[in-house]
Amino acid sequence: IYITETSDEYCVQQLKEFDGKKLVSVTKEGLELPEDEDDKKKQEQDKEKYETLCKVMKDILDKKVEKVLVSNRLVSSPCCIVTSQYGWSATMERIMKAQALRDTSTMGYMAAKKHLEINPDHSIIKTLKAKVDQDKNDKSVKDLVTLLYETSLLASGFTLELPQQHADRIFRMIKLGLGIDEEDVHEDIQTASGDSTSNMPPLDTAGENSASVSAEASRMEEVD
Repeated sequence: IYITETSDEYCVQQLKEFDGKKLVSVTKEGLELPEDEDDKKKQEQDKEKYETLCKVMKDILDKKVEKVLVSNRLVSSPCCIVTSQYGWSATMERIMKAQALRDTSTMGYMAAKKHLEINPDHSIIKTLKAKVDQDKNDKSVKDLVTLLYETSLLASGFTLELPQQHADRIFRMIKLGLGIDEEDVHEDIQTASGDSTSNMPPLDTAGENSASVSAEASRMEEVD
């Protein structure tokens, strides 16, 4: 069943079954998909294989997510955001944020229950794992993990608290892709700043000029 109307978010909280079948949200944790023994075995192997990566990602994201897990629901996406069984969906969170008289304490509690699920078969996750295995303190790992998380938020229908920081990370990744050294950028900015200030007159000279103008004006008043 596709839930497309805003009011449906309130309805499904009370309507637990439809046509004798229990309603299950595919955007929440605990989604059980049909699996054979081979699928279950692969799932266990992936959990063990990506345990270190999940821990590193959780440490980087800290309180932004409750858990980082290996997913069995993803096909083409590297990762996704899912909510806990009793947490708000993306649509409900947007509805509550739009309320002028919302309960901020409930807002912080319900909106915080997010889980990040990673796709063990995606090339991005595989490459990120290799980078973490090589050096988990690599400065680019934090940016990559945070960028994956924020992009997954947007793809899952959530909003960003600090969109400017997300844009800055994208710009840094673009510079990295173009082979632009971050230090060179800082030097260019400092050089440009130095050039702009070098053309300005010294403060003392400016003060002397102002004093001479004032003296000249006084003499003109005396002549009048």
